[in-house]
Amino acid sequence: MHAVSDPSTVERAAIPEAIASSGVIAIARGVDAARVSAIGLALLRGGVSAFELTLNEPEDGALEAIREVATRFAGSDLLLGAGTVLSVASAQRAVDAGARFIVSPHTDPQLVAWTAKHGIPIFPGAFTTTEILVAWQAGATAVKLFPASVAGPGGLREIRGPLPNIPLIPTGGVSAETAGGFIQAGAVAVGVGGWLIGNGEPGGVRERAAAIVAAVEEARTIGAPRR
Repeated sequence: MHAVSDPSTVERAAIPEAIASSGVIAIARGVDAARVSAIGLALLRGGVSAFELTLNEPEDGALEAIREVATRFAGSDLLLGAGTVLSVASAQRAVDAGARFIVSPHTDPQLVAWTAKHGIPIFPGAFTTTEILVAWQAGATAVKLFPASVAGPGGLREIRGPLPNIPLIPTGGVSAETAGGFIQAGAVAVGVGGWLIGNGEPGGVRERAAAIVAAVEEARTIGAPRR
């Protein structure tokens, strides 16, 4: 019989302040490296300082975008991460390019343990209570509840019943209209992609970033509803 690890003693990186403060992770998928810096600046001006660039195939383009943003925003408040990371090898390449946190759509205990060992925050994707607990026991910083649009705030609230101490970041289909419900249900932050980035036009990105940060702040002020 295999021994079950005690989550309280598992090595894990802390949630970065850039994510904890605004409660928002911006997610850009397939954005050209030439445009990504303008999007990063718009996010910062809108109050979002955590920026995830996904490693879609081919990976080289995404790594180029990560290097571009890492260079452009070195020493700034922008925290850069890599998403859709499927292996330890991809995580290593992303970190080498400048990523400072890792996000995956699934839970791979080996990948989670590798990042935890190196002090790198990781947010593995999970949907069921079993998957969430496996991710947490492996050393996740927080667990990405994905897809959030399927679970909804009600699903997140029910999951937190038996697992109240595992921080959750709902991702997938989140907007300014729905973010507050997830925060009130107990989410520590939300991951926002298509709705926030849109067509990449900086003015629109800045406006939507400010809107979702305001929605999260308002929901935190109201507090979680009593069960």
